[in-house]
Amino acid sequence: MAAEKKREGNLEAPTRHPIDWTNPNYYDEEKLNAELERVFDICHGCRRCLSLCNSFPTLFDLIDDSETMEVDGVAKEDYVKVVDECYLCDMCYMAKCPYVPPHPFNVDFPHLMLQAKAVKHQKEGMSIRDKILSDTDGLGKLAGIPLITETVNAVSHWKPVRKVMQNVLDVHEKAWIPDFAPKTLRQMIKNCEAAEVRNGQKTPGKVAIFATCYINYNEPGIGQDLIKILEHNNIPWVVAEKEVCCGMPKLEQGDLDAVDRLKRINIPHLAKLAREGYAILAGVPSCTLMFKQEIPLMYPNDEDVQAVKAAFWDPFGYFIARTKDGLMDTEFQEGLGAVSYQAPCHGRVQNIGKKTEEFLKLIPDTEVKTTERCSGHAGTYGVKKEFHETSMKIGKPVFRAMNENNPDYISSDCPLGGHHIAQGIRENHNNEPTLAHPLSLVAKAYGLNKE
Repeated sequence: MAAEKKREGNLEAPTRHPIDWTNPNYYDEEKLNAELERVFDICHGCRRCLSLCNSFPTLFDLIDDSETMEVDGVAKEDYVKVVDECYLCDMCYMAKCPYVPPHPFNVDFPHLMLQAKAVKHQKEGMSIRDKILSDTDGLGKLAGIPLITETVNAVSHWKPVRKVMQNVLDVHEKAWIPDFAPKTLRQMIKNCEAAEVRNGQKTPGKVAIFATCYINYNEPGIGQDLIKILEHNNIPWVVAEKEVCCGMPKLEQGDLDAVDRLKRINIPHLAKLAREGYAILAGVPSCTLMFKQEIPLMYPNDEDVQAVKAAFWDPFGYFIARTKDGLMDTEFQEGLGAVSYQAPCHGRVQNIGKKTEEFLKLIPDTEVKTTERCSGHAGTYGVKKEFHETSMKIGKPVFRAMNENNPDYISSDCPLGGHHIAQGIRENHNNEPTLAHPLSLVAKAYGLNKE
């Protein structure tokens, strides 16, 4: 068995194999179970990832409670308990596992979990709850409609309604859920090409904004602040002409056919922008990760996909690059005081370094305390009835660390994670934090958001 082999860590840079999702063998349950057993056995002998998420404690408990106390004592039908706890944060692959390729053990735990989710989806389909939660564009139709938006927002916070949602849809009654915006970001910026003319001068670099479902439908103010920052720095911008969900919510459910459908809509427009020299920015790390990693691994030979990958930037990665070139204004108008910042998992695994922290530290009279742990929200995981309490447990060290210095602001690049942290601080520390996205903090520091 693999656990009995000599275990030597891998000191080479990790590589990632393409996701072979169009191969019929990808959905062969017998082959999948054999690979799950092999990888679980390696994890059992290592246990380095125990503290990352609940997949690993679940796996190790299954092993330790079995008759043999080895992986061969775990029933194959129980493997799904491990799979369901994985929310594809990618941290085990990028930060913990010493056996990732090119190591001969060739362990890619998150993409093996993705395969297991895809097999389960093909076999069983998706629950009504998961269909609704992962249909961000469908839910987004409730945004930007007068009266309907206000009514939905009000009703969704009533305790009786939340109890019904928990009983019928398995959405935990205490989980934070976002409101819909009275106006979407795209409604606010209908003339999305005006900025190129309005700036009036040629500036190195131009930006295309991928609005993201969440920012467009739920918190358009984050997108507005990104635009304010771009205009303040004389950076021409446009908004992606046609946009649907990046596909991350569907990926998390193993619905790879849905990811493919969304890719076929997004990529042609984004590839055109990439070839026209635009840097493409998204204000949500999960969306950036989809276009920089997951979709390129699903379509390794698609030239349009690879062009988009090369053009996609984390906003703060872009700002730091321009700062190093002397093209970013670093004359800020006001300090931010004490900022507790959480670096989200989908930002950390992009291999870009601490760009948000680095840029925030350029602001005078600002003290940034960074926490590099998972918030526990993890996309749809934190709102599900069966996982919400676990998600709050995972986030407890983050809630504690970010509340310790009584900050003026708490902040995370992940808007959903930020609200989850704010909820955790309220419930665990009886404190009401002031939450602001890093883009909004920068806009404030520039004096662009006068209160």
